[in-house]
Amino acid sequence: MGKVVHFEVPADDMARAAKFYEEVFNWHTIAMPEMKYTIVHSGPTDDKNGMPKEHSFINGGIMQRKDITGPVIVMDVPNVDETVKLAVEKGSKVIRPKVQVGDMGYVAYVTDSEGNTIGVWENIKK
Repeated sequence: MGKVVHFEVPADDMARAAKFYEEVFNWHTIAMPEMKYTIVHSGPTDDKNGMPKEHSFINGGIMQRKDITGPVIVMDVPNVDETVKLAVEKGSKVIRPKVQVGDMGYVAYVTDSEGNTIGVWENIKK
């Protein structure tokens, strides 16, 4: 089952977007300029290390707006390649092909049956 594990919000001005979510929803953000990405924790975080205190929240990120124009939910899948192939067989279009994200996993972006962008994530097996 592909459970929702992450969300992403595209932004024209990432710092402005981070400030908005911090001030309106009290989310904790961590800018990662080298990746052109801002990590978002939507639940309580530890003041010492900035990591989530609880694991019942879906966390996410803010990314530079490019080909993805609206918020995205990201589902955990056993195999990104197989999921993208199945999605395409069912009428999906690939928005961004599979890429590796550090030593954490792989992500790809496809459309659903209604043209919405969705992400698929596969953890790297260690």
